[in-house]
Order: sequence, then structure tokens, then C-alpha cells
Amino acid sequence: MTRAGARPAERVSPDVVIAGETDLCRRLRAGEPGRSWDRNVPVIVLTDPGADAVVRVRALESGADDVVPRDVYVELRARMRALLRRTVLGQADVVDAGPLSIDHRSRQVRVGDVAVRLAGREFELAAKLASDPRRVFTKTELLRDVWGIRTSGIRTRTVDSHACRLRRKLEAAGAEDVVVNDWGKGYRLLF
Repeated sequence: MTRAGARPAERVSPDVVIAGETDLCRRLRAGEPGRSWDRNVPVIVLTDPGADAVVRVRALESGADDVVPRDVYVELRARMRALLRRTVLGQADVVDAGPLSIDHRSRQVRVGDVAVRLAGREFELAAKLASDPRRVFTKTELLRDVWGIRTSGIRTRTVDSHACRLRRKLEAAGAEDVVVNDWGKGYRLLF
């Protein structure tokens, strides 16, 4: 990541950031006015081969998750996989959000004892909303995290149509008014 590299962190939404400078790590963690990237993304700072402990400690104190010499490419790849494994394993198998129970292993949503039959993207949308039930997820975030669309400025009704179908199916199972559209902002769960 270069000096101008903070912008791609916002545009691309990376799983891991590899920063060539401690200052970039500090900027990512602190945020910048008008920017909206995930400040909790794992960051690996590259140092010059043979850098002393002071340089490594400064990088870690600036918010780096790890510090690696530039010439250790194979080890760096292994460390990235380890960081990504930690973020994926952090997700619970079953998430309860109000009347909903979302089982990630069986990819099943239940309202009480009633199993709700959902299409793949409807399940992913329900799971995303239940991951932080009181938070409003913007349509851009949902397009990125559920559909894998990483560019902003796309005009589509995909999120709206899937949210509408999800809402109808949950209501039919007894969960009234659970999927809420906060106009101009996005979607969240309400219970």
C-alpha cells in the first residue's frame, strides 16, 4: 500500500492490508474525515530486512497486527492466511437475533420452531443483518458483503427486492416487521 493507498482500502474493502509504511497503518486505524473504511481490517506492516526491534514495536503500537520483513514473502503469505482464518472462525455457527435463529452450518433460518425456506442470497442477507442486528447496513455494504459487488455508485434494486422477499417469508413464519428499511440509509433487523 502506497501513500495514496488509503483510498483503495475504502474502495476495495480488503480482507487484509499490507502497508509499506507505519504512517499508513496509523492512518487506517485512526480514520480520516470523509473516509469510510473498515478500521478493524488486519494490517501487516512491511519493514526493511534487518530492521531493529524499535521499528517493529513502533509499527505494532501504530495499530499493526503483524510486522514482517519485506524479503519474507512465503512467511508473509502464511501469516495472511492465519489472519484471515481468525476472522472467518470468529463467526458463530448459530446466531440468535430476536425471534430469528440463523444456523450457518445448515444454512437454515428459523422463527421459533418454524423453518423458513430461503434462497441463497436471502439467507446471506438474513445472516448479514443478524450479525449486528441493531446496526443499519447501507445498501453499498450489503452489495459488497452479500453479493460481492465491490464498486460504489451502482444503481440497483437487488438489495430492495431481496429484502422484500425475505421480509415476506419471515412474516409468513410469524416474525412480523423484522426486516426494516431505514429510508435513505439501508436495512436492519428490528425486534
